[in-house]
Amino acid sequence: MVLVLAIAGFAVWRIRGIFGSHQLPTYAGSMTDDKNNSKPKHVVYDIFGPPGTIADINYIDKEGEPHQINGATLPWSIEIVTTAPSMTGNILAQTRNADGLGCRITANGEIKDERYTNEVSAYVYCFVKSA
Repeated sequence: MVLVLAIAGFAVWRIRGIFGSHQLPTYAGSMTDDKNNSKPKHVVYDIFGPPGTIADINYIDKEGEPHQINGATLPWSIEIVTTAPSMTGNILAQTRNADGLGCRITANGEIKDERYTNEVSAYVYCFVKSA
């Protein structure tokens, strides 16, 4: 019995030496400590309409937090700068005193979404999944 256990133990030891004995490469230390290593992205929200138009505006910032601006005079714009690889862009507006209203989301100078409507108490929204 002792001889069988010794031979079995030796066989297992040899098999482990053949299979799985190679050293796997390690990637420790290959990651950068800079969490914001991407270039800044400039996302611009625009709301536009006839001169003198007053609108209520809602938008989402780079952290995903909603903001509301009541009684903004158009044209209205805000620029958000982020180093995140992407950002969800969302803006909506409704007029108080005009029948035309438009919105636009631009990322690094490229128009991602733009809409315009001609309705009584116009309402418009722009949405971009990845700005």
